[in-house]
Amino acid sequence: MIRNPILPGFNPDPSICRVGDDYYIATSTFEWYPGVQIHHSRDLVNWTLVARPLNRAGLLDMRGNPDSCGIWAPCLSHADGRFWLVYTDVKRYDGSFKDAPNYITTCETIDGDWTDPWFVCNHGFDPSLFHDADGTTYFMVLQWNHRGRGTGGNPKHASFDGILLQEWTPEGGLTGPMQKIYDGTDRGLTEGPHIFKRGDWYYLTVAEGGTGYDHAVTMARSRDIWGPYETHPQKHLISTRDAPDHPIQRTGHGQYVETPDGQGYHTFLMGRPIAGPDGAGRFCPLGRETGIERVVWRDDWLWLEDGGMLPRTELPGPTDASAPPPAPSKTNFAGPALPPEFQWLRTPDTDRIFRLDHGLVLIGRESPGSWFEQALVARRQEDFAYTAETEVDFDPLTYQQNAGLTTYYNRYKFHALLVTQDPDAGRALVVMSCPGNFPDGGIEMVGDPVPVKDRPVEMRVTVDHAEQQFAWRQGGDWHKIGPVLDAAVISDEGGRGEHGSFTGAFVGMMAFDISGLGREARFAHFSYIPKAPS
Repeated sequence: MIRNPILPGFNPDPSICRVGDDYYIATSTFEWYPGVQIHHSRDLVNWTLVARPLNRAGLLDMRGNPDSCGIWAPCLSHADGRFWLVYTDVKRYDGSFKDAPNYITTCETIDGDWTDPWFVCNHGFDPSLFHDADGTTYFMVLQWNHRGRGTGGNPKHASFDGILLQEWTPEGGLTGPMQKIYDGTDRGLTEGPHIFKRGDWYYLTVAEGGTGYDHAVTMARSRDIWGPYETHPQKHLISTRDAPDHPIQRTGHGQYVETPDGQGYHTFLMGRPIAGPDGAGRFCPLGRETGIERVVWRDDWLWLEDGGMLPRTELPGPTDASAPPPAPSKTNFAGPALPPEFQWLRTPDTDRIFRLDHGLVLIGRESPGSWFEQALVARRQEDFAYTAETEVDFDPLTYQQNAGLTTYYNRYKFHALLVTQDPDAGRALVVMSCPGNFPDGGIEMVGDPVPVKDRPVEMRVTVDHAEQQFAWRQGGDWHKIGPVLDAAVISDEGGRGEHGSFTGAFVGMMAFDISGLGREARFAHFSYIPKAPS
């Protein structure tokens, strides 16, 4: 059986392609570096992270990108013996404009060195490629409209002004006429286009309704790739908007794939909301995850196998494969590179923020609110309940120098247990929090500093759904520090709300030195242990 999500934790906008018996899914990474996650499977059940292709400055540099910008909705395809990846590096989120350059890169192998990119255009975001049987490659993208209400092709949301189509070649770039092929439905916010062909029909799927609880996969078809496109009889192939009690929510933005024997499946992004600490609200700390559903053909239209629009939490896979339960992971950073589950923020210049030297050495740089150079190395939260532990050796000279353990979403949403130098307590532990304080990003110092001895400090955070607790020790027993904190705020919906940010919760290690002296902190190990919820 396939169990949704197939990619737990922050893995949105899944673009799937099959090459022989191998399946690949590319997902958005936003401001986290390296860009784009690519997972591999041979059974649609078990998935392994095999590549993050945008791994050098020539392909991606996001210094200065605001939170939830960067890599939006990549599209992965295979043609002419090569993989093709088209992606957007969004440079602005707030306001009327979106600065969203689109690029294409290619590689013969999924885990090889991808070519320097071709710049394509800046019309909008969520680009896609379609390789037709006659050898023509088509480029699609959302057209962004900054002019305001009533000026766009979709009356629901004028800014999302339809899907553009144009031919593209590596030698000539965009060629021939550009044409808008689809305005979308009354759900609005039409984005994330993908085209595939079956028989005499071209099929267009788009994401609609935004990234929150109104999200949907919408389908249309045409006998001519240039349109006109007629919309699916029920408009949306997948949507949970009208089923608020369904365990899977926020479904949308995916892509169709067929198995070698012709079985149909469709990926989608999804969320699994939990209640806040007071039992109210809906919060998705795991962010937007990747799910998949079996689809069937009737009357030359796709339908979910069980009918309706609600995806299942469990469904038959193409084989009898099964997935193992979540397993603990622990590293002492002894290898030549970071373990694959870890990422950092924005910068390709890693020598400025970390190195591996008998552990992980973080070089204190800018504050946790910086959009340029943060020394923060973290991994996705993939479970509603877990424990993470590390040990930090840090000798701060001033309260401006801090290093420790953090649960982190973005500059407005994080909690941290840090070693610092307090003017009164000396070398001490402090709990620092920014519980969704948008737009000022003001931090809160939680409780009083706790003096510690001049030696490494072990740190732990225990998260159980909407609550988290820090603890520490220097030999002996663990000591709780600070109160139980609101873990639900480290979520998509925390702070600005469901459309204000859309990545996911991370847990990891940070160091910052706003004195500018680059004080270093050494982390001996890091472990992440999934737990059964209490």
